[in-house]
Amino acid sequence: MTYVRRFALVCALGALGVGATACGGGGGSAGHPARKVVSAPASAAPSRPPTLAPGPAGLTPVFKSAAHSPVRTVALTFDADMTADEGPRAAAGEHFDNPALIATLRRLKVPATVFMTGRWADEYPAEARSIGADPLFEVANHSYSHYAFTGDCYGLPTVPPARMRSDVERAFTAFRKAGVKRTVPYFRFPGGCYDQRALRALTPAGVTAVQWDVVSGDAFATDSDAVAQQVLDGVRPGSVVVMHCTRSAAPATERAVRAVVPKLRERGYRFVRVSELIGTAAGRPSR
Repeated sequence: MTYVRRFALVCALGALGVGATACGGGGGSAGHPARKVVSAPASAAPSRPPTLAPGPAGLTPVFKSAAHSPVRTVALTFDADMTADEGPRAAAGEHFDNPALIATLRRLKVPATVFMTGRWADEYPAEARSIGADPLFEVANHSYSHYAFTGDCYGLPTVPPARMRSDVERAFTAFRKAGVKRTVPYFRFPGGCYDQRALRALTPAGVTAVQWDVVSGDAFATDSDAVAQQVLDGVRPGSVVVMHCTRSAAPATERAVRAVVPKLRERGYRFVRVSELIGTAAGRPSR
């Protein structure tokens, strides 16, 4: 079974409460302690978005959601996945981008955070630049290679510990090369898999790791109604929803978003970027 199909299966089980940890409920570090939220300088973006304080022993901090938030805010996040070895598939016509999804978010005026791999930015520089220039969005780091930072992560190849930091920094370099302006110092582990070794390796990079508490189940899904319902059932105030910005791997996502957005707005939810969600948790005023 391929990585993406296994990911979809595990996430679908997660919706039923079965083994959802690796889908982002707690990442690859079960029982990871909550992090204190602080406002810290971030060299990756001139707007200095909020970050989390380092964890015990200076480990990279992890943000999952703004649980128990008193206001109805929700962050939709989209992983723009492309692994380092998928160039031949793109050359053969496979679409790892999703312009219709970005257009729908713009039309509906939905702020969002796009977790982009550096390889994706290399393949679609004009789209990466357009997303990064739009104040509706912010671009966060999803590694350069989309290789796993732990072993046994949905069949993904692994990044050696000595190259973990450089893989993250290479993605930021790819964003700059593509002309992406609105980058934030947030990082999402490929597959949501991490452990203390990975957190320690990334400490010098100065990023905050961002997981999620709502699995959309959009990976390889064709039933947009089922994806939308899974999101609607899972969202709570302060939630972070993980979705995908890849036509070939998540063909139903754009239709699901069209269903989710008006229904959540009817429930009184306001869509925000991850930076605002962290900032609200830190006590910054909502924008």
